[in-house]
Amino acid sequence: MKSLFLTNEYPPYIYGGAGIHVQYLTRELAKFCDVEVRAFGDQNEQPSPNLKVTGYGLDTGLWTAPKNLTSVFGAVQRGLSWNTTAIDADLVHVHTWYSHLGGIMAKLNYGIPLVLTTHSLEPLRPWKREQLGGGYDFSVWVERTAIEMADAIVAVSQETKVDILRFFNADPKKIHIIHNGIDPDEYHKTHNPEVLSKHGVDPNKPFVLFVGRITRQKGIIHLVRAIKHMDPDFQVVLCAGAPDTPEIAAEMRNAVSDAQALRDGIIWIQAMLPVEEKIVLYSHADVFCCPSIYEPFGIINLEAMACETAVVASAVGGIKEVVLPGETGILVPLLQQNESPYEAEHPAQYSHDLAEAINRLMADKPLRDRMAAAGRRRAVDHFSWSAIAEKTHELYQTLIK
Repeated sequence: MKSLFLTNEYPPYIYGGAGIHVQYLTRELAKFCDVEVRAFGDQNEQPSPNLKVTGYGLDTGLWTAPKNLTSVFGAVQRGLSWNTTAIDADLVHVHTWYSHLGGIMAKLNYGIPLVLTTHSLEPLRPWKREQLGGGYDFSVWVERTAIEMADAIVAVSQETKVDILRFFNADPKKIHIIHNGIDPDEYHKTHNPEVLSKHGVDPNKPFVLFVGRITRQKGIIHLVRAIKHMDPDFQVVLCAGAPDTPEIAAEMRNAVSDAQALRDGIIWIQAMLPVEEKIVLYSHADVFCCPSIYEPFGIINLEAMACETAVVASAVGGIKEVVLPGETGILVPLLQQNESPYEAEHPAQYSHDLAEAINRLMADKPLRDRMAAAGRRRAVDHFSWSAIAEKTHELYQTLIK
């Protein structure tokens, strides 16, 4: 059996959870079958005997379309390029809307089953219009078309399955829940205070940590606004880069500046750090905070748990299937009574409630230690990539038969 993965992200070009998912799943899946990856980029490598990776570049020198549509038409162009290169796989497996048109063409032109993993759903990300303009309408259309014609849909959480059935005319029998995962041999508690000092963090003072992109979905602005309600005796470390738009980048700068004017100890690392440095930050943090307003799974919580760090996260989406409230962390409701899901631009009380949960954990070391140990056990016992790859291969076998 041979599986063809189509993806926007693949190492070394990874900026989000979908890229991490594809990186580790293909590595483990190659132990069961042949895997070919076609991605955005310039990769040309064979990491293992059964895994081949090819990147497809983009020449926009003659393009005169608006700049905010470059990523949209770039996805279309790569979809074509992926398909004009002959496909000899038994099935095609697509990840994020950027790859969906390529998967549709592969299914129809080459007559192979289409598998689609839903890392997020466009109808639940209306703020993407800020970035893509009319391209958002295209992304919504291509996602709907791909989901409704897929032979199998992988939902990364039970909550995601509910959302798929709510927004799309999909056959429930074609939806399979296979969670994201973690490599516990890579993500584990790591002591290296020099990395903290390198980024301006005092290794001798406690800190709460955020890791993620600067985007509406990740809710970082709500966390920054929560700082004014936090106790002043611990640091706040924001490892946040890759802003979606200039507008949200400016909003982030202003919010951080306002918070820094009120107190010391706010460190903003404006970069997406290498994995090994990210692991050090997770490991040294006293609390990890995930304030996402939409999160189909939330792999960052799993990364923090594997590094033995207690979590404060919003009670949305797949996060509720990863973080066990009172056991591995605290879940904070995003919405108040009578508010509509995913639509509240500034959810009432949310920033205040985030700060309250963080203050509670930062003041209770025995509770943090219990949650940290339980989080590591949960990550190892329930979310290994090898088990996820085995489930994915079993799904493939039902489609090939």
